[in-house]
Amino acid sequence: MSINTANTPDGLGVLLYNGETIVIFARGVEMTLGTSQNQNLEGRRLGTIYLTSHRIIFMPDAGGWLKSFEIPFNNMQDVNLNQPIFGANYLCGTATAVQGGQMRGEVPWRMTFNRGGCIEFGQSLLQAVERASRMRPQNAPPAYSPPIGDFYSAPPAYYQPSPDQGPNGFNPTTDSFPDQPNPSSVFMSSAPPPYPGIGPERGPHPTEELHVAGQFEAPPAYSGGETAEGLRRRN
Repeated sequence: MSINTANTPDGLGVLLYNGETIVIFARGVEMTLGTSQNQNLEGRRLGTIYLTSHRIIFMPDAGGWLKSFEIPFNNMQDVNLNQPIFGANYLCGTATAVQGGQMRGEVPWRMTFNRGGCIEFGQSLLQAVERASRMRPQNAPPAYSPPIGDFYSAPPAYYQPSPDQGPNGFNPTTDSFPDQPNPSSVFMSSAPPPYPGIGPERGPHPTEELHVAGQFEAPPAYSGGETAEGLRRRN
């Protein structure tokens, strides 16, 4: 997991790796982050969730210091899809910190889909986590580096569902999520993902063929001891 590394500097656009694709896009998702070593992170937020070929990315709707929260599949533990008799269905699990991702320890999380689709999203996520665990051991997460330098407007293929889910057999359920993100809010860095994706497969795109959309500077190191006001000033 990491914070504020999967968004453009203004916090309005999602930032993908070069070769990463959006599989499911859903608005109106409630993300609750539990108590951890990371101060000011705990709480409930409403926003947008992206299930990509490599991770989930949550972007809160409300302004504030937290602009994105991402969890690579290899950094998810104890993921469960819960269907209580009383109350809404929800997903929950634990996220472990990524080296260099500005986080510490573990963070318990819970997702509720206010517009429906929790079961379909959950089935796809569970499939992704299971495949990722087979492709790379849980005890060997990849080194992580926040993107820096130029970022680019992503080609449509990076955020439009592909009829060919790739040779690896990952076949997520997308019927309940017909919406697509606004093309003006999807961007990509020049760097490819530091770990293999679970598909659809798409190789890195030559950056010289892309439109430069801005410059991304690595955020300052996150300290769990900072106050919320200090983080707001810094961001």
